[in-house]
Amino acid sequence: MEPRQYGEVVMRIAIGTDEEDSLVPVITEELVRQGHDVVVLARGEEWPEVGSAVGRAVAEGVVDAGVVCCWTGTGVAIAANKVRGVRAALCADAEIARGARLWNDANVLALGVRLTSPTVAKEILVQFFATQPDPDEAARIARVSEIESADGEHVDRALG
Repeated sequence: MEPRQYGEVVMRIAIGTDEEDSLVPVITEELVRQGHDVVVLARGEEWPEVGSAVGRAVAEGVVDAGVVCCWTGTGVAIAANKVRGVRAALCADAEIARGARLWNDANVLALGVRLTSPTVAKEILVQFFATQPDPDEAARIARVSEIESADGEHVDRALG
């Protein structure tokens, strides 16, 4: 599958949640409204499986990006970030979502269903999927991939 650019063309987005909450249909409907192709990969599974399934789909290029949800958003973000190549960001508002894309090239959006209102969720989705990474951040983003591949070497260097 040829990669697509955030904010420029329709994307294929995987979504996963560990529980059916009233926010999840709002998220799915908003992504469809934005013109994206939404693939539900996990619904009602344990949060580690949700994060892992969506993370693998992103890392393997089956989808362009992912959205994961759980009560706090933390568990699914942690699980997704265990997949090599995933940069999941837990976002509580639109500005955090914009920054996660702009400075960190996040490719998985994590949302907590406990405190995220439908209005805030829509604002987050708009900013996350409309923002492209800042080219000036490319070296830092590449450094994260180097750290991920180093299997602890960076710790040895930092400790001297």
